[in-house]
Order: sequence, then structure tokens, then C-alpha cells
Amino acid sequence: MLRKVSFIEKEFYHLYNRGVDKRKIFESFKDYKRFLMLLYLCNSDLNVRVADTLKSLAFEEIFTRERGKPLVAIGAFCLMPNHFHILATPLAEKGLSKFMLKLETGYSMYFNKKNNRSGSLLQGPFKSEHAGDDRYLKYLFSYIHLNPAKIKDSRWKEKIGAKRDSLIKFVEAYPYSSLQEYLSGEHVITTPRSFPKYFSSKKEIEKHITDWFQTWEH
Repeated sequence: MLRKVSFIEKEFYHLYNRGVDKRKIFESFKDYKRFLMLLYLCNSDLNVRVADTLKSLAFEEIFTRERGKPLVAIGAFCLMPNHFHILATPLAEKGLSKFMLKLETGYSMYFNKKNNRSGSLLQGPFKSEHAGDDRYLKYLFSYIHLNPAKIKDSRWKEKIGAKRDSLIKFVEAYPYSSLQEYLSGEHVITTPRSFPKYFSSKKEIEKHITDWFQTWEH
């Protein structure tokens, strides 16, 4: 069922959800890869037969497949062991709700079948926050991309002074966030042109991440 909340085109939204009872929703490399593929394949106005596509193409080939018109533009994402974050803007009427319905349903069905389980995987429908001003939108880019620091140290904000360099390296190397696409300049899942151009180079992105880590030291 589509969400009754109205999402406005050219407006930006932080979307997130976590496992029911805070359980892990990504238990293996294969799970993360599946969600990444779904981020691409479900972002389509066509009814893509995901299972058939995954059987016929290698992981890297998935992202070159023609998928029709995208429903949303994704500006950032991060997959964590028990939750995920997505920053997106709708490109079509009800595009955001349609995309999230396809994404969450597709992943939940895959996960339940793989683990021989039934019932809800996620804590109900996805949650959303409107990024109504430029300052908050820019903050979300950092917040989403800095999330993996919690994997390295759940109390990293209390110890950042001594660990800043190692945390920065960990976050920049984390394979399940869109920061990889920004640092490499190879955008497959994300579409930066649909968002304000905050960063014009890899150096600016790295500086932005470093600056945000430094703010937690004060």
C-alpha cells in the first residue's frame, strides 16, 4: 500500500527504516549487495522482474541495465547492519512512495525466503523527514555518510580527538554508502545533478567530512 503522505517533486527527503525489534537486516555481504542492486532496479517506472535480472547478469552488469524512467533521484544512502538511510527527491507523481514500496517489499521477500522466516522484517512503513532548508540538507549529506563510524566505535563522539584519522579512513572506505560514489566520481545509484552542488571535487568532499568530525570535538 502506498503512503498517504504527500511528497513534493523538487523537495528533498530523508528516508529511513530499521529492523523490527532492532534486529539485523543485513547479515552478510550478499545481503548488502542485494539491497544495493534493488536501490538501482526498483528505481524505475517499469515493473522490472528483479529475480530474472539477477539470474542473468553479474553484479557489475546490473547497474548498466536499462531500467526505464527513474522514480526518484537519490542523493545519498548508507546501509547499516540493522537500518538504512536514503536521501531522495521524487521525479514523478507518487514516485517516492512507489520506489520505497518496491524496495522494502523486494528486500523483505528476499531476506525472508533466504532465511526461511515469515513476518515483518522492518519496523512498519519507512519514516521520512522533509529537508526544508539548505543548511539541514547539507547536514544530512554528512550525517548519512558519517553513520558507519558507529560500527567502528559506538561511542566515537566521546573519543573522536584521538581516533579522528582512523574514523575518517573507516568512513571513506565503507563499501555500503554513497560516499564511495562521491569520492570516485562514478555515480551509479546516486544522481548528484538533482541536488545542490555542495562539492565540486574529491578534495572538497574529504574536507567536508573532516570538518564534520572536527565539530564533534568541541
